[in-house]
Amino acid sequence: MQVFKSAQELSIFYNSVSSVGKSLGFVATMGALHEGHLALAKQSQSENDFTIVSIFVNPTQFNNPEDLEKYPRKDEQDIAMLSAIQVDAVFLPSVEEMYGKEVSSESINLMGLDKGMEGDYRPGHFQGVATVVRRLLKMIKPTRAYFGEKDYQQLRIIRHVADIFKLDSEIIGVETQRYPSGLAMSSRNFRLSAQAIVEAKIIYQSMHWAKENYLKYRPEALKEAIITRFAQSSLVLEYVDFADDTNMQKITDWQEAKSVRIYIAALCEGVRLIDNLSIR
Repeated sequence: MQVFKSAQELSIFYNSVSSVGKSLGFVATMGALHEGHLALAKQSQSENDFTIVSIFVNPTQFNNPEDLEKYPRKDEQDIAMLSAIQVDAVFLPSVEEMYGKEVSSESINLMGLDKGMEGDYRPGHFQGVATVVRRLLKMIKPTRAYFGEKDYQQLRIIRHVADIFKLDSEIIGVETQRYPSGLAMSSRNFRLSAQAIVEAKIIYQSMHWAKENYLKYRPEALKEAIITRFAQSSLVLEYVDFADDTNMQKITDWQEAKSVRIYIAALCEGVRLIDNLSIR
């Protein structure tokens, strides 16, 4: 497995792949890898001739400096995990390689996709995501790029960025990988105690309950029912919302959209967990 740290090295790798007409799959990560990341890499391997994974903790998508500082970094362990499943290459750039001397987001028109849910609670987050993903796709030039649906709002924005900048990469969403309890796999879970991981299952349980029962309630009433469920738990609910899959607009009536997801963010032992589920 090759490890690259510069755009120049990437260019040589890309030329060696494209010159023989081979396809290249790409998985963007911030490290602290788990089985969810490996599932993305394995799908890429099954659909492409070569697969490259990036590991880069992107500073511009953290609106909370403390959250950036606490984000787990496990480069050596991550590289070993990727080598074990025979990923072809890893891109491990520095902040300077990605941003130069000015570490700031670009101003990208996200057409309102960044409004609501995470956009309300993490100002500037999606501009940082859009900036770094655009740069990674331009550097790596993958045939296909794979992103998990756990961050569905992010996935929708990445598809928009690839479209408006005419980046020649197919953006593929991959179903959220979950533990048997339903808890979504996340790098943030490394910061939770064993008891907290048990208690955090209320997130998925509430979403699944909403999927099974949404026709019995109007959206606002269903939100209130879920708020009540969380009030009886140890987690602190930040938000629960229902939004149109296409434009990320919150809905007040089920007939307003053909495809709807429920979105939840909650604090568990001070660790912020997010998740979503298609309910219709």
